[in-house]
Amino acid sequence: MTGFRRFAIYYAPGKGALADFAADWLGWNPATGQARRHPAVAGLPCPVADITATPRKYGFHGTIKPPFRLADGSSRTALEQDLADLATTLAPARLDGLALHPLGRFLALTPEGCPRALTALAARVVRGLDAHRAPAPPDELARRRARGLGPAQEENLLRWGYPYVMEEFRFHMTLTGKLPRADLRAVEDALRPILIPLLPRPFMLDTLCLFGEDEAGRFHLLNRYALTG
Repeated sequence: MTGFRRFAIYYAPGKGALADFAADWLGWNPATGQARRHPAVAGLPCPVADITATPRKYGFHGTIKPPFRLADGSSRTALEQDLADLATTLAPARLDGLALHPLGRFLALTPEGCPRALTALAARVVRGLDAHRAPAPPDELARRRARGLGPAQEENLLRWGYPYVMEEFRFHMTLTGKLPRADLRAVEDALRPILIPLLPRPFMLDTLCLFGEDEAGRFHLLNRYALTG
Protein backbone atom coordinates (compact mmCIF):
# COMPACT_ATOMS: atom_id res chain seq x y z
CA MET A 1 0.00 0.00 0.00
CA THR A 2 1.39 3.42 -0.95
CA GLY A 3 -1.35 6.08 -0.80
CA PHE A 4 -1.26 7.41 2.74
CA ARG A 5 -2.91 10.74 3.50
CA ARG A 6 -1.34 11.34 6.91
CA PHE A 7 1.63 10.03 8.87
CA ALA A 8 2.32 9.76 12.59
CA ILE A 9 5.15 8.73 14.89
CA TYR A 10 3.90 6.26 17.47
CA TYR A 11 5.21 3.79 19.96
CA ALA A 12 3.76 0.32 19.37
CA PRO A 13 4.83 -2.82 21.20
CA GLY A 14 6.66 -5.49 19.27
CA LYS A 15 5.37 -9.01 18.71
CA GLY A 16 4.15 -10.62 21.88
CA ALA A 17 1.19 -11.27 24.15
CA LEU A 18 0.35 -7.59 24.80
CA ALA A 19 0.39 -6.65 21.12
CA ASP A 20 -1.68 -9.72 20.22
CA PHE A 21 -4.34 -9.09 22.84
CA ALA A 22 -4.55 -5.38 22.04
CA ALA A 23 -4.98 -6.07 18.32
CA ASP A 24 -7.81 -8.51 19.08
CA TRP A 25 -9.37 -6.14 21.62
CA LEU A 26 -9.37 -3.18 19.22
CA GLY A 27 -10.22 -5.32 16.20
CA TRP A 28 -7.38 -3.99 14.06
CA ASN A 29 -3.76 -5.05 13.64
CA PRO A 30 -1.76 -2.16 12.12
CA ALA A 31 1.28 -4.38 11.62
CA THR A 32 -0.56 -6.67 9.21
CA GLY A 33 -3.25 -4.26 8.02
CA GLN A 34 -5.96 -6.76 8.93
CA ALA A 35 -9.10 -6.71 11.03
CA ARG A 36 -9.09 -9.03 14.02
CA ARG A 37 -11.87 -10.92 15.79
CA HIS A 38 -12.69 -9.42 19.18
CA PRO A 39 -12.01 -11.63 22.20
CA ALA A 40 -14.66 -12.95 24.53
CA VAL A 41 -14.25 -10.96 27.77
CA ALA A 42 -16.59 -11.69 30.66
CA GLY A 43 -18.28 -8.88 32.56
CA LEU A 44 -18.45 -6.24 29.85
CA PRO A 45 -21.51 -3.95 29.88
CA CYS A 46 -21.70 -3.82 26.04
CA PRO A 47 -20.01 -5.45 23.02
CA VAL A 48 -16.27 -5.01 22.54
CA ALA A 49 -16.92 -3.59 19.07
CA ASP A 50 -18.88 -0.70 20.61
CA ILE A 51 -16.36 -0.08 23.38
CA THR A 52 -13.44 0.13 20.95
CA ALA A 53 -15.08 1.80 17.95
CA THR A 54 -13.26 5.14 18.34
CA PRO A 55 -9.64 3.95 18.82
CA ARG A 56 -9.91 1.00 16.43
CA LYS A 57 -8.70 2.76 13.29
CA TYR A 58 -5.47 3.92 14.95
CA GLY A 59 -4.35 0.53 16.21
CA PHE A 60 -2.78 0.01 19.62
CA HIS A 61 -0.18 2.74 20.14
CA GLY A 62 1.15 5.60 22.19
CA THR A 63 1.37 8.87 20.31
CA ILE A 64 4.77 10.55 20.07
CA LYS A 65 4.18 12.93 17.13
CA PRO A 66 0.48 13.20 16.26
CA PRO A 67 -0.88 12.55 12.75
CA PHE A 68 0.10 15.16 10.16
CA ARG A 69 -0.07 15.76 6.43
CA LEU A 70 3.21 16.06 4.57
CA ALA A 71 4.43 19.57 3.88
CA ASP A 72 5.04 20.78 0.35
CA GLY A 73 8.51 19.64 -0.65
CA SER A 74 8.50 16.70 1.76
CA SER A 75 7.99 13.05 0.91
CA ARG A 76 7.58 9.75 2.69
CA THR A 77 11.13 8.83 1.71
CA ALA A 78 12.54 12.02 3.21
CA LEU A 79 10.47 11.56 6.37
CA GLU A 80 11.68 7.98 6.76
CA GLN A 81 15.30 9.02 6.34
CA ASP A 82 15.06 11.82 8.88
CA LEU A 83 13.27 9.55 11.36
CA ALA A 84 15.93 6.87 10.90
CA ASP A 85 18.67 9.44 11.49
CA LEU A 86 16.88 10.87 14.53
CA ALA A 87 16.46 7.42 16.06
CA THR A 88 20.25 6.99 16.13
CA THR A 89 20.52 10.05 18.40
CA LEU A 90 17.78 9.06 20.87
CA ALA A 91 18.33 6.85 23.89
CA PRO A 92 15.54 4.52 25.03
CA ALA A 93 13.28 5.83 27.81
CA ARG A 94 12.93 3.50 30.79
CA LEU A 95 9.93 3.61 33.11
CA ASP A 96 8.83 1.38 35.96
CA GLY A 97 5.98 -0.14 33.99
CA LEU A 98 2.56 0.43 32.47
CA ALA A 99 -0.72 0.60 34.39
CA LEU A 100 -4.39 0.53 33.45
CA HIS A 101 -6.15 3.79 34.37
CA PRO A 102 -9.19 5.86 33.41
CA LEU A 103 -8.31 9.11 31.65
CA GLY A 104 -11.47 11.16 31.79
CA ARG A 105 -14.07 8.85 30.30
CA PHE A 106 -11.80 6.39 28.46
CA LEU A 107 -9.37 3.70 29.55
CA ALA A 108 -5.70 3.66 28.68
CA LEU A 109 -2.34 2.28 29.69
CA THR A 110 -0.20 4.98 31.28
CA PRO A 111 3.45 4.88 32.38
CA GLU A 112 4.51 4.36 35.98
CA GLY A 113 7.58 6.17 37.26
CA CYS A 114 9.18 9.47 36.36
CA PRO A 115 8.16 10.42 32.80
CA ARG A 116 10.84 13.11 32.32
CA ALA A 117 12.98 11.15 29.85
CA LEU A 118 9.95 10.07 27.83
CA THR A 119 8.60 13.62 27.69
CA ALA A 120 11.97 14.92 26.52
CA LEU A 121 12.19 12.17 23.88
CA ALA A 122 8.75 13.03 22.53
CA ALA A 123 9.64 16.74 22.38
CA ARG A 124 12.73 15.98 20.33
CA VAL A 125 10.69 13.94 17.87
CA VAL A 126 8.00 16.61 17.53
CA ARG A 127 10.64 19.30 17.00
CA GLY A 128 13.04 17.26 14.89
CA LEU A 129 10.50 16.15 12.30
CA ASP A 130 8.33 19.25 12.17
CA ALA A 131 9.72 20.40 8.82
CA HIS A 132 7.76 17.50 7.30
CA ARG A 133 4.41 18.66 8.76
CA ALA A 134 2.02 20.74 6.69
CA PRO A 135 0.19 23.46 8.67
CA ALA A 136 -3.09 22.29 10.15
CA PRO A 137 -6.10 23.53 8.13
CA PRO A 138 -8.49 26.03 9.77
CA ASP A 139 -11.25 23.47 10.36
CA GLU A 140 -8.83 21.24 12.27
CA LEU A 141 -7.68 24.17 14.43
CA ALA A 142 -11.31 25.06 15.15
CA ARG A 143 -12.10 21.47 16.13
CA ARG A 144 -9.19 21.41 18.58
CA ARG A 145 -10.21 24.73 20.10
CA ALA A 146 -13.80 23.61 20.53
CA ARG A 147 -12.66 21.28 23.32
CA GLY A 148 -11.31 24.21 25.33
CA LEU A 149 -7.58 24.90 25.46
CA GLY A 150 -5.35 26.56 28.02
CA PRO A 151 -2.74 29.15 27.02
CA ALA A 152 0.10 26.61 26.69
CA GLN A 153 -2.11 24.28 24.65
CA GLU A 154 -3.14 27.11 22.34
CA GLU A 155 0.52 28.01 21.85
CA ASN A 156 1.34 24.39 21.03
CA LEU A 157 -1.54 24.23 18.57
CA LEU A 158 -0.25 27.25 16.68
CA ARG A 159 3.42 26.23 16.78
CA TRP A 160 3.25 22.45 16.45
CA GLY A 161 -0.25 21.76 15.11
CA TYR A 162 -1.46 19.89 18.22
CA PRO A 163 -2.23 21.07 21.77
CA TYR A 164 -0.88 18.14 23.76
CA VAL A 165 2.84 18.19 23.02
CA MET A 166 5.93 19.52 24.78
CA GLU A 167 5.07 20.32 28.43
CA GLU A 168 1.45 19.26 27.81
CA PHE A 169 2.45 15.77 26.61
CA ARG A 170 1.02 12.81 28.51
CA PHE A 171 1.94 9.41 27.11
CA HIS A 172 -0.93 6.91 27.00
CA MET A 173 -2.08 3.90 25.00
CA THR A 174 -5.82 4.10 24.43
CA LEU A 175 -8.02 1.04 24.89
CA THR A 176 -11.58 2.41 24.68
CA GLY A 177 -13.64 5.27 23.40
CA LYS A 178 -15.53 7.54 25.78
CA LEU A 179 -17.82 5.54 28.04
CA PRO A 180 -20.50 6.30 30.64
CA ARG A 181 -18.97 6.38 34.11
CA ALA A 182 -20.64 3.17 35.22
CA ASP A 183 -19.53 1.34 32.06
CA LEU A 184 -15.99 2.67 32.44
CA ARG A 185 -15.60 1.01 35.82
CA ALA A 186 -17.12 -2.25 34.57
CA VAL A 187 -14.78 -2.39 31.55
CA GLU A 188 -11.79 -1.64 33.77
CA ASP A 189 -12.76 -4.45 36.16
CA ALA A 190 -13.18 -6.85 33.23
CA LEU A 191 -9.87 -5.94 31.57
CA ARG A 192 -7.67 -5.72 34.64
CA PRO A 193 -7.16 -9.46 35.31
CA ILE A 194 -6.44 -10.07 31.62
CA LEU A 195 -4.09 -7.14 31.03
CA ILE A 196 -2.08 -6.98 34.25
CA PRO A 197 -0.11 -10.19 33.54
CA LEU A 198 0.75 -8.86 30.06
CA LEU A 199 2.14 -5.48 31.12
CA PRO A 200 5.92 -5.03 31.02
CA ARG A 201 7.93 -4.22 34.13
CA PRO A 202 10.02 -2.24 33.49
CA PHE A 203 8.60 -0.57 30.41
CA MET A 204 11.25 0.32 27.83
CA LEU A 205 10.31 2.65 25.02
CA ASP A 206 13.17 1.63 22.76
CA THR A 207 11.64 1.92 19.29
CA LEU A 208 9.66 4.45 17.29
CA CYS A 209 7.18 3.48 14.59
CA LEU A 210 6.10 5.30 11.47
CA PHE A 211 2.38 4.87 10.89
CA GLY A 212 0.42 5.88 7.80
CA GLU A 213 -3.31 6.55 7.46
CA ASP A 214 -4.94 4.98 4.42
CA GLU A 215 -7.81 6.44 2.42
CA ALA A 216 -10.33 4.56 4.60
CA GLY A 217 -8.92 6.18 7.75
CA ARG A 218 -7.12 3.08 9.08
CA PHE A 219 -3.54 3.39 10.33
CA HIS A 220 -0.81 0.97 9.28
CA LEU A 221 2.60 0.32 10.83
CA LEU A 222 5.05 1.12 8.03
CA ASN A 223 8.48 0.93 9.69
CA ARG A 224 10.03 0.43 13.10
CA TYR A 225 13.21 2.22 14.22
CA ALA A 226 15.39 1.19 17.15
CA LEU A 227 16.58 3.99 19.44
CA THR A 228 20.36 3.63 19.58
CA GLY A 229 21.58 7.00 20.89
